[in-house]
Amino acid sequence: MKTTHPEIAVIIPARNEELSLAGVLKNIPPQITRVMVVDNGSTDGTARIAAAYGALVVTEPVAGYGRACLAGLAALRSHPPDIVAFVDADGSDELACLPVLIAPVAAGEQDLVLGQRIPVERKALSFQQRFGHLLATGLIRLFWNHSYHDLGPMRVISWMALERLAMADQDFGWTVEMQVRALKHGLKIQEIKVPYHKRTAGKSKISRTISGTVKAGSTILWVIGRELAHELRQRKQQTVTAYPAGCAEQSHSELNIIDVALSD
Repeated sequence: MKTTHPEIAVIIPARNEELSLAGVLKNIPPQITRVMVVDNGSTDGTARIAAAYGALVVTEPVAGYGRACLAGLAALRSHPPDIVAFVDADGSDELACLPVLIAPVAAGEQDLVLGQRIPVERKALSFQQRFGHLLATGLIRLFWNHSYHDLGPMRVISWMALERLAMADQDFGWTVEMQVRALKHGLKIQEIKVPYHKRTAGKSKISRTISGTVKAGSTILWVIGRELAHELRQRKQQTVTAYPAGCAEQSHSELNIIDVALSD
């Protein structure tokens, strides 16, 4: 990590957000050195607006939040920044708080800083969002003993830490995958409270629709289950490796417990 003036890129996934994107781009803090909008299969003028405001436009025609984020990272990889920020294109994130999230990462005090959303009005977060995040963070606390408060989209992470996570989810599980893998890799993590607004224009693709809510919720739960199963398999393999052949009897009870967990 550079001690002064780190290079900071922000990735903004956007699908049909021409009505809100201009307001977002106007409010990008000056310390952001690269602004990237990933046009995620838009059928409106999203790409045109992004280009007009000087953003680098990356095209990912297949819809998927994680897919858009991965496309943005792929475009950065040939000349990676020191720090990557992620914000939404709908105007709901309070971008004036982004420097506050950046500061601990730039100072090397944290690897990942998450914006914990505090709604400025009740409608900013739907009931489905509140319930889903409560369930997901509760499961993370149960399985990994860490109390997250949110799965908010505005987040800042060092490039080196991000590469360690080997992010892979191509859909709505992107945020929870990052937070679970950050725990599994022992990253230094901080949550900072930030104001959260209703989207400034356009329509929600997820939280305000039944199909979007169901798909997002099931994807988040599936990602948590997948990460847990992978960790249990790793523990099982480590247990097998730790015991020589003559000590196999001693490890049978431990392996059986893990086998039951995996089969469930």
